[in-house]
Amino acid sequence: MDHPLDDRPFADRSPAERSLGSPRPNRTHETPRLALLLLVAVVLFVAVAGISRAYQALQASLGNRWFMRGLADLSAQQFDSSVKEFRAALLYSRDNYTYQANLARALIGDKRTAEAYAYLINLWERQPEDGLVNLELARIAAQKSDSQQALRYYHNAIYASWPGDEERAQRHAVRVELIEYLLRINAKAQAESELIALDANLGDDPSEQAQAGDLFTRTQDYERALAAYRACLKTDRHNLQALAGAGMASFELGRYPVAQRYLQAAAAANAGDTKSADLLKTTEMVLQMDPFQRGISIADRSRIVVRNFAIAGDRLKSCTPISTLKTGPAQPPATFGSLQNSWAKLKPRITEWRLQRDSDLVESAMELVFNIERQTSVTCASPQGPDLALLMIAKLHEGA
Repeated sequence: MDHPLDDRPFADRSPAERSLGSPRPNRTHETPRLALLLLVAVVLFVAVAGISRAYQALQASLGNRWFMRGLADLSAQQFDSSVKEFRAALLYSRDNYTYQANLARALIGDKRTAEAYAYLINLWERQPEDGLVNLELARIAAQKSDSQQALRYYHNAIYASWPGDEERAQRHAVRVELIEYLLRINAKAQAESELIALDANLGDDPSEQAQAGDLFTRTQDYERALAAYRACLKTDRHNLQALAGAGMASFELGRYPVAQRYLQAAAAANAGDTKSADLLKTTEMVLQMDPFQRGISIADRSRIVVRNFAIAGDRLKSCTPISTLKTGPAQPPATFGSLQNSWAKLKPRITEWRLQRDSDLVESAMELVFNIERQTSVTCASPQGPDLALLMIAKLHEGA
């Protein structure tokens, strides 16, 4: 600090004196200037950020507008238009996962599978647990007859992530689609395995239970089919699909009294169900023509055997072997002659009086009837009416 009495010029002072008495710059005018500059910078930053947010909001709004148009056209199956609209949406949000996923769906609908596959693979790499993406990849693999990849993606879709309120329904629907696919490619063992898994996770929805019954019927697992139909009927006892299905499953299992009850209910409730009506006729004939059913009297059994023996003889006489050659009609097999001789030899003994007194004769007569019906069902035209009923009775008592 300068001494108050030291009036020497500053240049003549020593370095020590200079350090103590250096004149200090006046900062009074600089501080407001810096504050002003800082304020301007903040205002500009806020303005730029606001403009950026407004631009991004505008981009998002335009993208969403095109996306909603695409969804509407996709729902209306206007696939070409929806492809264009989803592409327009992606111009405003290039990496939007939802936009790309729906574009892939539209491309599939427009039969542009290769383009769709490229999008789907990219989406799968980003989110391999996405249920919809895995499902679409499974469908593409199925179209290409790549069953290994189809099974892989179908299983991924079953156990993938779905929206919370849709998870169970979507997984059920995917497994049903997988079963349908396996049945189409005749992989019945795998289809039945998937069906058992489906059955284990069935809820109380009667439509799902009836659907499971239909699928078990197609795999010829009639026991599980009947159980599924019965579960449906516990909740919805007038369900036409389940009544008809339970009747057919019981018929295939040879449980004709049970089949009769279900088929009667199905035919009565739906006059247009000709299949159930036809099965009911055959079922009633089986119950009327089976001489070995429980509770039947000896006299009734004898009358039934006489009638069955005559029906089998008429079938043997009228049977025209199916031709397998283009050069002419097929000749009856040698077994026909043996069956005709056996029938003619036994015929004089087939009377109600003899049959009532000889249970062994009942067995012999019906064994010949069954042999005739089995042979003619293979060699001749398909059996109808009473002949079909006799063939069902023969199957019912095989090995008895």
